[in-house]
Amino acid sequence: MATFHHSNPTDRDIRRVLQKLIIILSLGIICVALFYFFTGCCESDLTENSASDRPASDDRNLTFYKDVVTVQDEDGYPGTGEGSTLTPGLETDNTGKDWKATRRLPQALIIGVKKGGTRALLEFLRLHPDIRALGSEPHFFDRHYARGLHWYRSMMPKALDGQVVMEKTPRYFVTVETPGRVHSMSRDVKLIVVVRDPVTRAISDYTQIISKTPHIPAFETLAFKNRTNGEIDSLWSPLWIGLYAQHLERWLAWFPRAQIHLVSGEGLISDPAGELGKVQDFLGLQRIVTDKHFYFNKTKGFPCLKKPEGSSKPHCLGKTKGRTHAPIDPEMIRKLREFYRPHNQRFYQMAGQDFGWQ
Repeated sequence: MATFHHSNPTDRDIRRVLQKLIIILSLGIICVALFYFFTGCCESDLTENSASDRPASDDRNLTFYKDVVTVQDEDGYPGTGEGSTLTPGLETDNTGKDWKATRRLPQALIIGVKKGGTRALLEFLRLHPDIRALGSEPHFFDRHYARGLHWYRSMMPKALDGQVVMEKTPRYFVTVETPGRVHSMSRDVKLIVVVRDPVTRAISDYTQIISKTPHIPAFETLAFKNRTNGEIDSLWSPLWIGLYAQHLERWLAWFPRAQIHLVSGEGLISDPAGELGKVQDFLGLQRIVTDKHFYFNKTKGFPCLKKPEGSSKPHCLGKTKGRTHAPIDPEMIRKLREFYRPHNQRFYQMAGQDFGWQ
């Protein structure tokens, strides 16, 4: 007679329970995976939209107040950023349209000069709804060119069609390789240079240097190879940057004069609305940033930005703006003005504009 072996009922129950647990566990894993997938997509969309509502921050430190966003980027030497203040309500009003916004290579660059007023110009321009500007200095064309245009584009803030994307890196103006590299990106890019009396600019540059490294030699020691005969060290960076004609000539080898707009650093202080009006014209934009946006701070000797709602309380740029310059021997200043005079005259001729520096 055949013998039949029956499984122990207890074993069958255990297997049945284990099978159910495996099925339940598998379904749980699938549900969790789907949950994270969909919530991750939503979070990504929210992050993208949030990023497009403000300029890309890079490595800046942002401190939010009730009425103002204070942006403090690196204020080092040489050629780094300067502190700034933004009024968020006056930036681009594209709420609900950011799904159309894309990251593009810049159509305009503020290429110089250091300590000329580039940070002030950028912050003033960012009041315009059709300007999307990177707040930090990417230094792509002078330091990070090997990273490629894809990386550079990823640094830019998102912009809608018709908006102008721009960035500022003052070191571009004096870097030998930069004009050709910029031309390779776009031969139609618009270039903006803020220039300032080169003697005053050099002293401002030195003042910034000693604020970071207070134990360096005196200005007169660094500026002159021989103080007795007045021989000037024109290769010292604060003085070399002020040889504007030399630097502009290099850019004119790649771009027509009409594509380069020169801003008076002095005019940016005495008549910011006038200088901003000419820049807006140059960029092909409507003159929206006007004198109603500015308030002159007599203590700092510098224009500040009003609140979006029109309050007269100013929002000034960082504490480094309007900083008292280091004291310099008046005789040394006179010799510097003599040194720069022929260079300034040549620059005026190339620019087709007399800036009236002494």
